[in-house]
Amino acid sequence: MHASEAKTEVNKQLIQASFDRWRTDTGGPFELLAADATWTITGQSLAVKRYASRDEFLDAVIKPFNARLTKPPVPTIRGLHSEGDTVIVLFDGEATALDGKPYRNTYAWFMQLQDGKIVNVTAFFDSITFDEFWRRVPPRTK
Repeated sequence: MHASEAKTEVNKQLIQASFDRWRTDTGGPFELLAADATWTITGQSLAVKRYASRDEFLDAVIKPFNARLTKPPVPTIRGLHSEGDTVIVLFDGEATALDGKPYRNTYAWFMQLQDGKIVNVTAFFDSITFDEFWRRVPPRTK
């Protein structure tokens, strides 16, 4: 196995393992984000933006997203592809919103990894589903 093939396989396994932890609520891919990772959400959603750091993204999107759910979403991977430093994952996320209605969306994340950390992500999802949920369900307050 060449070095590039080994890197491809290691990166793919890192992401697969992080999604496995996410499914069991014992971790997830966000723990692999480098502190200075950029996360870009594309399209026309309320969340569309290029987030310049892990904390900015988590504080602006993930924490308020999870605060609208009874528990974090459960991902089901449809496809996982890797080449060199790039890993692409296509997955469905499902959870129950605080209002009792289901939240279901399909996501595609294009991730660049460096030394076992995610340094850049471009994310795609159904923005109509996301925006309807975001507007309908206020985040839980502490």
